[in-house]
Amino acid sequence: MSEPTEQPTIFDDLGGAEGVRSLVDRFYDLMDTLEEAKTIRDLHAKDLRSSREKLYLFLSGWTGGPPLYMEKHGHPRLRARHLPFPIGTVERDQWLLCMERALEDEGHPELLRQQLMGAFFQTADFMRNMAD
Repeated sequence: MSEPTEQPTIFDDLGGAEGVRSLVDRFYDLMDTLEEAKTIRDLHAKDLRSSREKLYLFLSGWTGGPPLYMEKHGHPRLRARHLPFPIGTVERDQWLLCMERALEDEGHPELLRQQLMGAFFQTADFMRNMAD
């Protein structure tokens, strides 16, 4: 009888730590340069290094890799951590636009992009804290 094989995680499908880091960097590069993302960009600090690092740490664990965010900062408490920022449909959609383009730019397969964007939409929609 053979031992069960481990299924690859989304973390693996993204290319592991290097792939997740590259996706996060592309995401923030787009947020920093796309006129269509100006509203969401303005909610961030001028220097995006801390945001890049936190999203990388979070996505590492969220996609099935090492739980780096939890190890460093504890439970993500996403909604609570985002409450100080006004997030409506516009902000949600701008965040999603940057992530969708980053996934495309990184050359990830369509099925993986669809799977991730569905999950990202649910999470981003849950972050909304103001009426439109």
